[in-house]
Amino acid sequence: QVQLVESGGGLVQPGGSLRLSCAASESRSSFNTMGWYRQAPGKERELVATTTRGGSTNIADSVKGRFTISRDYAKNTVYLQMNSLKPEDTAVYYCYYYSHTYFTTNWGQGTQVTVSS
Repeated sequence: QVQLVESGGGLVQPGGSLRLSCAASESRSSFNTMGWYRQAPGKERELVATTTRGGSTNIADSVKGRFTISRDYAKNTVYLQMNSLKPEDTAVYYCYYYSHTYFTTNWGQGTQVTVSS
């Protein structure tokens, strides 16, 4: 079981920036996808951004140009740099790990991001 530890959430004013981090306890397989989903109150969980070893990246249209996803493979860590934050970005952000070798999915505990003046 891969454990995911998230950090970096908080309260920020509109237009501000935050950086989320998610460290995986292990790299269960060399072929995996890590990334972020979010869930706002009363809404379904939605994809924010994911990145797969080998370079493939998927980013939601709603955050393109504002959010950047990156990985440190040596540290088994994925980052989400969030710039120009908007109130509609307010949500709980969940780290995501999918092993393409074992077909398993793991989720972090979630970190709250609140964008408000």
